[in-house]
Amino acid sequence: MGFGSAEWLALGEIIWINALLSGDNAVVIAMACRSLPARQRKMGMVAGAGVAIALRVLFTLIIVRLLGVPYLKILGALALLYIAVDLVGPQGAEDEQGVKSHESLWRAIATIAIADVVMSLDNVIAIAGVAGDHFGLLVLGLVISVPMIVAGSAVILAIMDKFPLIVWAGAALLGYVAGEMLVSDKALEDHFGGEYVHSWETTAALTLAVVVLLVGWLVRRMKVRSRVEEHAG
Repeated sequence: MGFGSAEWLALGEIIWINALLSGDNAVVIAMACRSLPARQRKMGMVAGAGVAIALRVLFTLIIVRLLGVPYLKILGALALLYIAVDLVGPQGAEDEQGVKSHESLWRAIATIAIADVVMSLDNVIAIAGVAGDHFGLLVLGLVISVPMIVAGSAVILAIMDKFPLIVWAGAALLGYVAGEMLVSDKALEDHFGGEYVHSWETTAALTLAVVVLLVGWLVRRMKVRSRVEEHAG
């Protein structure tokens, strides 16, 4: 794999782009790993980021075609909303129900991987554009960016431990991203016109952020009440 000045410049651009666009991914990693035992948190963050990057490489190779499929972004937005609500649910239920810790670890990794793929629909376009047909450059740039994502998620996780309400801010962020994704779907753009649809982007993003908080609060309340009733019975 020959690297000239142009390739080194492109590599730097890929790393920089991925670092800038991975803030929401770091939030997901931190939220998914916060309920793991302390000794498994690091493993979950590294494994989750690694799987996410591997899937992002694969996804980048087919993203241009996928983005043209109507309703794909709508489905992705719905999946992201589900993940956001699930992540603010009561933690520790897995241990109470006797589920082994390694199963919780794999669930966290799966959540991270799925969320990363969903949120990377737009992000990978920029990276693919810089890398062009240079597959090795693409892989190297994304691999180098893994420590950035892990470090970011570690910082966010430490903050969440001290300030649990930050979890809700993370959920709202995922709802915001889902709103932006939903209104940029090709089916909506074709039906209503791209300019009109994008004029609703901020409104849709803020609305879904609020929806995630409300639904998450209701689901959390119902689960807590159900758990109290089970113990009382």
